[in-house]
Amino acid sequence: MENIALQTVDLSKFFYDPIEFQVIKGVNLTINHGEFVSIVGKSGSGKSTLLYLLSTMDTDYEGQLYIDNELVTGQSDTKLAAIRNEKIGFVFQFHYLLSEYSVLKNVMLPGLKLGKLSEQELEYRAMEHLKTLGIEKHALKMTHQLSGGEKQRVAIARALINDPLIIMGDEPTGNLDQKNGDIVFDIFKKLTADYNQTILIVTHDTDFANKTDRIITMEDGRILS
Repeated sequence: MENIALQTVDLSKFFYDPIEFQVIKGVNLTINHGEFVSIVGKSGSGKSTLLYLLSTMDTDYEGQLYIDNELVTGQSDTKLAAIRNEKIGFVFQFHYLLSEYSVLKNVMLPGLKLGKLSEQELEYRAMEHLKTLGIEKHALKMTHQLSGGEKQRVAIARALINDPLIIMGDEPTGNLDQKNGDIVFDIFKKLTADYNQTILIVTHDTDFANKTDRIITMEDGRILS
């Protein structure tokens, strides 16, 4: 059990508008520490919906969800927000960086929100992550001065700032060209290899998925393999 980062038991999700429709159907899933896992499937297969359940951003489901061997199903919104901020780093298709802040400040923001480290410690940690991702020279730039690939690397640094248990990504290379997509993949691979980081990515990119440790294929709300 101590090697399990995330686990679901018979996870199901229904939509009720305009009629009842089951979008996730009894999913049993285990993600281990240090695994780099991709979720693939056609549009409408339920993969993004599943990711939002696993991330605790959607709590309207049946079944059970465990993160770091803790049952998070039924926890209060406040508790879930704390779990998200501390245990989960997010990387989306769109970087969602704040244009009014520098690159460095954008990376620091989740850490400032968590409030466990001083601003000085967070600044040091943010710079170390930017160095790992090869963009430390952009630390004091504003985000509009960066390319798309650089912005996505900043988003990854931001996801890492609270030393999360798991990084979750929803199409993180979907807006990037092949070269920058490969760079982002290589960063994720390095994080798992060098830092034992657990990574779970929803992707349409079969080349990306084929290079991950494990592929979870979804169809019609179920896991096929």
